[in-house]
Amino acid sequence: MKIGLSYSRCVRDIVDGVVDINDVLIVIAGTDFDPNDDEQWAGIWADYRIGFLSLPAWRKYADEDEDRFRAVSIQLWSDGKLHQPRKFGAQRLSRGEVWLEAVLPSIELEKNVAAKDAWERFQVVAQLAGASLKDREFD
Repeated sequence: MKIGLSYSRCVRDIVDGVVDINDVLIVIAGTDFDPNDDEQWAGIWADYRIGFLSLPAWRKYADEDEDRFRAVSIQLWSDGKLHQPRKFGAQRLSRGEVWLEAVLPSIELEKNVAAKDAWERFQVVAQLAGASLKDREFD
């Protein structure tokens, strides 16, 4: 399971196929917007593509790619995987990492079908890469 720490870079990684959205536990974003709101989305797309940022994370993508970025954003939102602390009057801590790996205790996996499915998919990839966490217990 992955915990994302940068909205723009995490969505970019999902769009590019670097990270499977099913392996994402949560993305903790510094944003405060609803991707279903056309006006708010237009601001996000502009800022991360050509906007005020010195190196916009989505600058290399064409206009035609906007729908893919928005679809990923909406799916994260709909699945409850997009956490925006600013919506609650808090700020996220800035870190250098884009993704953190997380291992959920077995009891949590049993209660959360989506998390269990993502964990099982992660295990397949880990085995293909020559690593395995299956023998470890995290209760």
